[in-house]
Amino acid sequence: MSPAPTAPLAAALAAADTDRIVLDLDGIARRHRALRRELPGVRVRFAMKACPVDEVIATLAREGAGVDAASPAEIRQALRAGVPAARTHYGNTVKSDRDIAAAHRLGVRLFATDSAEDVAALAVHAPGARVFCRVATGGEGALWGLSHKFGCPPAEAVRVLARARDLGLVPAGLSVHVGSQQMTAEAWRSALDDLGGVLRALDRRGIRAGLVNLGGGLPATGYLDRRGDPLDPPLDKIFAVIREGMADLRRIHGGPLEFLVEPGRHLVADHGAVRAHVARLARRRDPDGTPRHWLYLSCGKFNGLYEMDALQYPLVFPGHPGGPRVPAVVAGPTCDSDDAYAHREGLVQVPAALASGDPVWVLSCGAYSTSYMTRGFNGIAPLPYTVTGGGADE
Repeated sequence: MSPAPTAPLAAALAAADTDRIVLDLDGIARRHRALRRELPGVRVRFAMKACPVDEVIATLAREGAGVDAASPAEIRQALRAGVPAARTHYGNTVKSDRDIAAAHRLGVRLFATDSAEDVAALAVHAPGARVFCRVATGGEGALWGLSHKFGCPPAEAVRVLARARDLGLVPAGLSVHVGSQQMTAEAWRSALDDLGGVLRALDRRGIRAGLVNLGGGLPATGYLDRRGDPLDPPLDKIFAVIREGMADLRRIHGGPLEFLVEPGRHLVADHGAVRAHVARLARRRDPDGTPRHWLYLSCGKFNGLYEMDALQYPLVFPGHPGGPRVPAVVAGPTCDSDDAYAHREGLVQVPAALASGDPVWVLSCGAYSTSYMTRGFNGIAPLPYTVTGGGADE
């Protein structure tokens, strides 16, 4: 059985008569509280790139969360939404001199790094700042491994933080990122083991790093697998491994450690949905003559569903609760062949009676649906958004 929308999302989707993204602020707040219960004492810094919506950021700020920002523009947005600069860090290891200086002027005093060159720039443009070095991970088990552009080997992290100390910065600690939508607890265990080794090496260099940033990667739970069945990420096991790893790091360090976590997708994905509509259900023949159904939607890869080639969103057809179904390729509305996806086994089962204009609800797309849209590829406008809950007008 496919996941179903929460009651607030279902009500908001049913009330919408035009295409839009709907975000459930109360659901996002509940997910944040659940995360805090699973990881007591860990400070949450929302990876705002996942859903850079003022109301979402403000909701999480009222819950006590800060933000992981990747640019001065994100920092300014977070400040406007009520996140204090003290609860904001610049988590992007790729940043220009100008952007470092801008972030420092805005009050940010904690920066990610992974190279001696970046450390040198931070020393000039953010003097006295605290820095944490990102340790690279393999990324195995994640839908997006994030293992090439960011992070450095453990031994290099020691050298980077030693250089930071020599240049007058505060070598605050370490971070990891096990990859986006990480589906294995083993990836966390390996990353935490690496962090333990780096803490020991730093201690031998006289560097008492008191911060560990556990990064992002916590999975959403509402996606479908390649067969069209619900995914079942082992969240209980993941949280248990993280708690055990934190206890190990405290023993290794021999003193107080501050822990951060940077969830994005985990907080927002399952509490957002798109109200779209059917453009056409058509039966076409492949080049080899094989007949196949194609369901063309009013939204796709370039206006809300950018990640549809790597994961599958549950589809709800509110006007067709029953009746016969046919296997179909699902595609967006643009003249781009990448704007389509199908479950690897059996395609996607859709109602055979679908007609142009019928509403379709695309679930679990609260992450990256607003941030990955184009400004209007093929003249198709980005989707607007509305929020429900959190005291918002409904």
